Amino acid sequence: MQTMDKPGEMCYSYHDLLWKGVFSLRIDVMGVGFDNLTKTEFTAKAEDMLKNKERGYVVTPNAEIVYESMHDDGFRQLLNDASMVLPDGAGVVLGAKILGTPIKEKVAGIEFGEEVCRLLAKNGGKLYLLGGKPGIAKAAGEKLVEKYPGLTICGAADGYFKDEQAVVAKINEAKPDVLFVCLGAPKQEKFIKEHFEELDVTLMLGLGGSLDGYAGVAQRAPKWMIDLSLEWLYRLIKQPSRFGRMLRLPKFIFAALKKRMKG
Repeated sequence: MQTMDKPGEMCYSYHDLLWKGVFSLRIDVMGVGFDNLTKTEFTAKAEDMLKNKERGYVVTPNAEIVYESMHDDGFRQLLNDASMVLPDGAGVVLGAKILGTPIKEKVAGIEFGEEVCRLLAKNGGKLYLLGGKPGIAKAAGEKLVEKYPGLTICGAADGYFKDEQAVVAKINEAKPDVLFVCLGAPKQEKFIKEHFEELDVTLMLGLGGSLDGYAGVAQRAPKWMIDLSLEWLYRLIKQPSRFGRMLRLPKFIFAALKKRMKG
């Protein structure tokens, strides 16, 4: 689709206008601004950024992360400074609805990461994987290459490091187009922000535990549970140790309800 105000004026495509900020308005959900885009639109934006070498980073907050940011101004700023802020979780979508500012759809970070892999495979791009336990990043890379022929994994390293400068040097030596940083929040966002200017990478994604999923170590919930917004319950059943962390979800919902009632 193209638009033009007057004959003879420059004609822009829908995507041109979208990335110029005409349609990409952020939805404020308890202090974090989420891009109100579908997964398809997020993917198109990523493709545009890679094509034009437009550097940026992507964050994928769920309700637990938003709740944590409500009590950490610096972390909240890191999230809001991102080029793309994906609503990763039914809790965020519900919170936005409660606040009267609905979001188009949930966009899971692990799924968006695969869309980026597909783009890289199609265009001959290179990906570096950082995070997880020893061996996980390498295994994830092998699975992703198998699933997306044409994808190049130019490096992989676990998340158990102390010398961040050495890690940055290895990433730059590999010359990736995209970097997946899977260290968990807020560590991954802080790593990206702190080294953003040093890293010679076009697009950086903070993807939490996605490498475990890509490697096949951790299984996602069945599709019917995802469709019913019960993925959180599946994770809790599989990892009872997450119970304390999961309590942030009802606290987040309560905070959203309280804010809506206050107007």
